[in-house]
Amino acid sequence: MQDTSFAIHPGKEKKLKDQTFHDIGNLKQFIQRDQVFAFQTEKAYVNVIFYRDDIVRVVMNPHQEPELNNSFAVEQGPDSVDVKVDEQEDMLVLSSEHVKVQVCKEPFRINVLDTKGYSLVSDATQGMGFNNDGHVICFKKAYQDDHYYGFGEKTGFLDKRGEKYTMWNSDVYAPHNPETDPLYESIPFFMTLRRGRATGIFFDNTFKTTFNMKVEQSETYSFEAEGGQLDYYVCAGPSPKEVLEQYTALTGRMPLPPKWGLGYHQSRYSYKTDAEVRELVQNFVDKEIPVDAIHLDIHYMNGYRVFTFDQNRFPDPKKLIMDMKEKGIRAVPIVDPGVKVDAEYSIYQEGITNDLFCKYLEGNIFFGDVWPGKSAFPDFTKESTRKWWGESHKFYTELGIEGIWNDMNEPAVFNETKTMDVDVMHDNDGNPKTHRELHNVYGYLMGEATYNGMKELLDQKRPFLLTRAGYAGVQKYAAVWTGDNRSFWEHLEMAIPMCLNLGVSGVAYSGPDVGGFAHDTNGELLTRWTQFGTFTPFFRNHSAIEFVYQEPWQFGEKYEAIIKKYIQLRYKWLPHIYKLFKEASETGVPVMRPLFMEYPDDEETYQLSDQFLIGSNVIIAPVLRPGVKDRIVYLPKGIWHDYWTGETYEGGQRIIAHAELDHLPIYVKSGAILPEANVKPSTAHDVDEMTIHIYPSENGALYELYDDDGETFNYQQKEYFTLELNVKQSSDAVLIDSKVSHQQYKPKWKEIAYKIHGVSSKDTIIYNGENISDVKVQEGYVSFKKAW
Repeated sequence: MQDTSFAIHPGKEKKLKDQTFHDIGNLKQFIQRDQVFAFQTEKAYVNVIFYRDDIVRVVMNPHQEPELNNSFAVEQGPDSVDVKVDEQEDMLVLSSEHVKVQVCKEPFRINVLDTKGYSLVSDATQGMGFNNDGHVICFKKAYQDDHYYGFGEKTGFLDKRGEKYTMWNSDVYAPHNPETDPLYESIPFFMTLRRGRATGIFFDNTFKTTFNMKVEQSETYSFEAEGGQLDYYVCAGPSPKEVLEQYTALTGRMPLPPKWGLGYHQSRYSYKTDAEVRELVQNFVDKEIPVDAIHLDIHYMNGYRVFTFDQNRFPDPKKLIMDMKEKGIRAVPIVDPGVKVDAEYSIYQEGITNDLFCKYLEGNIFFGDVWPGKSAFPDFTKESTRKWWGESHKFYTELGIEGIWNDMNEPAVFNETKTMDVDVMHDNDGNPKTHRELHNVYGYLMGEATYNGMKELLDQKRPFLLTRAGYAGVQKYAAVWTGDNRSFWEHLEMAIPMCLNLGVSGVAYSGPDVGGFAHDTNGELLTRWTQFGTFTPFFRNHSAIEFVYQEPWQFGEKYEAIIKKYIQLRYKWLPHIYKLFKEASETGVPVMRPLFMEYPDDEETYQLSDQFLIGSNVIIAPVLRPGVKDRIVYLPKGIWHDYWTGETYEGGQRIIAHAELDHLPIYVKSGAILPEANVKPSTAHDVDEMTIHIYPSENGALYELYDDDGETFNYQQKEYFTLELNVKQSSDAVLIDSKVSHQQYKPKWKEIAYKIHGVSSKDTIIYNGENISDVKVQEGYVSFKKAW
């Protein structure tokens, strides 16, 4: 009945709870305790803490002095910041080198400004407060030219102005429409961009939270939580990249993934037998289509028991995995949190014996139905549980497995609420809290347990972890895919802003199910989706049971040839993509970027949802509708080169790109330097040829080519290779300076082929002071080779 008009019967209107807003009132007392500026108002306690010169934390508790050490996402404490205090008649002003915090006394309001007086984040007329249901809420001023981005995994267009979002990790198989909310990830962070100036707010509260960005009439936005403290951080920017650096300084940055995690992955729900997996692998080999991983969905298990293989379907999993590895292909099994209730099942026995499962206050275990039937759920808020769960992955690593896929970890339960009862208690290492409070961190903590366990077991090899659910900081442990999408053109279109906003939310490693998960895809849709997937940070084709198979060859030779071309293109671009991942691991700036991130002063970029940047200077503009062969592409200021033809365009305009089915519009900006590798069957095969494409600019071009073994953490001990390139262009010459700046790792390629675009045979090429006379002249570029 809920799927009919009965759902909106007048008699079904919800009774409103008491939402009476209580303002926290006027300032009564101010005390400075070391780094903490403590305020007591008529109805609350407020702390202001400078975490850095450009990061300010505000905590409001209506009942007691705020708790300051209760974050799951923020692992570092505040720096020692020199803050000047200026107490005036009507306000206090706290000033660091980069920001000023105005604390108005009557009524108590907080405004954060830069040192020039520009308003970054300001309380609205109502300010901070709470209601009779125990919710905490904050109202902020919204400006007419504010644009909002982030909020983690959300559907809809890029700019979230005018939307309202809930953070409550949810298993959503139903179609992901623009109104579908919430989804699997809860990342309560967003960025405001106003006239080129960016600011971030991270609301660190694990209860169900709501962000109301419907600002047009009230000229305010708000964020609230159903319990706990009002605890938020202001990241002062001023650029979008600086906001992300600040936010990820708080919540952590991803470790550099293994190279094989960046290759092409093939999945299905499910490849059900050893024979089917072997046939799949052989098809990739025979058709010479690169692939790095095959994902094994729930049918590999014995009765859906995690940490098992079905001995009938997979009689010798170790041999299968070793045979795959000999071909350069990894296996990635799915692992869900639900543990089957079975007295003869060792994982269940250990969980019961050692008191590791989630329980009610009265001590009885919570049981819920998932794939195995009646199941218990590990309490990942306990360190002992996380350690046990991580160590249990020895089952997989002893088989040769190096990557895990966490699913159903919202946690999903097959009941009316779709999750665990909210009155289940979590031990939380001796500080018990309800599931209502800790629901949103369940998948995050499962990821922490899995990643750290795998890292320990793999003895310095980098684990690969994919997760469906998470909280702020999930990037420290896992890649994120956008869940159970559909094989609809609308879902292809929606995947772009979803991935971009995940990147804006600190998750640089994300991607959708290429081709769509549910529903029947077709050759054209799979082709266009693969073209887009070539440039998503995580690149996996995944389809659901009872729908058509969608491996690259399933729709005939015409489509197979094009799909193969773009999977190969992924492997050509891996050196550049890998370098961008290295940068993301150091700065938090994503690999796949909205155009406003590089062009914050260009308002034409603020709502671009159908194209994106790879790094700072390559535009990808996928075709997103059936039968379409022409699309509009916006090129910001600069000179742009068609990647395929070399044709150049003046930026600051929209162009019409012609795109037959085999063509993905790609534009490279003058000043770019892009390395390309020769195509290999997988990343397990060493790249032995390197080409560097140079697009000279009068403003010069700098690039640092990065490489390491792609497998271990030795790069953290400086075992890597960097080659610095500095290119300058004059009216009749191109000067290239190349220098190996670090070499504790030696790449397999011996020489580099340089291709210089947009020049002619009349231009002089000077390489490290040497006039290169033996250049090859081809249409649109000249080339030469040099040993590095």
